[in-house]
Amino acid sequence: MESEKPSTVNEPDVRYGYYSYADYLTWQMDEVVELIKGKVFKRAAAAPKRIHQRVSVKLASRLYVFLEGKKCQVYDAPFDVRFPKKSKEDRKIHDVVQPDICVICDPSKLDERGCIGAPDLIVEILSPGNNKVELQNKFELYEENGVKEYWVIHPEQQTFFIYTLIDSKYQPSHLLTSGDVVESVAVPGFVLDLEEFFGDIE
Repeated sequence: MESEKPSTVNEPDVRYGYYSYADYLTWQMDEVVELIKGKVFKRAAAAPKRIHQRVSVKLASRLYVFLEGKKCQVYDAPFDVRFPKKSKEDRKIHDVVQPDICVICDPSKLDERGCIGAPDLIVEILSPGNNKVELQNKFELYEENGVKEYWVIHPEQQTFFIYTLIDSKYQPSHLLTSGDVVESVAVPGFVLDLEEFFGDIE
């Protein structure tokens, strides 16, 4: 049985510990807030480091140019991705995240509030605001909900990890860095030469 919560709140109260997308929509906060299995994850109010934003803008731009005229669409944060279980009702959705970048190839998953259902590709760019618990929970969330491909980028170390969904389980790549070439399975034909991509990022 769920704890009784206030009907309207300006921000989540960690004492209750289990929230829905309906609650999320009532919050007025400076921080980026995500829900994973009903639990609140807050990021710092301060903006990410410049290098984080440089990587994000550069990658999103390349995906946008590559996908122009195709049915797949790319979005960058802030952009809500909701993962419904048995119902798409706001009060029954307990997983809402804001990936740095995502690609959605099924237009029926898009509405005026973002994406409802699994994107084909999710990219998370690490920053000091990320924590290990959050990253582990997101890995499990994306795997359970069928996100075909999940990229984790460390901008300062200029490294990539790619998790590809095979038989409902993520298979990790080796650690990818300068000299490696990324080829997306979820976005066929999209190729990223990491030496060239990171060449002017510092």
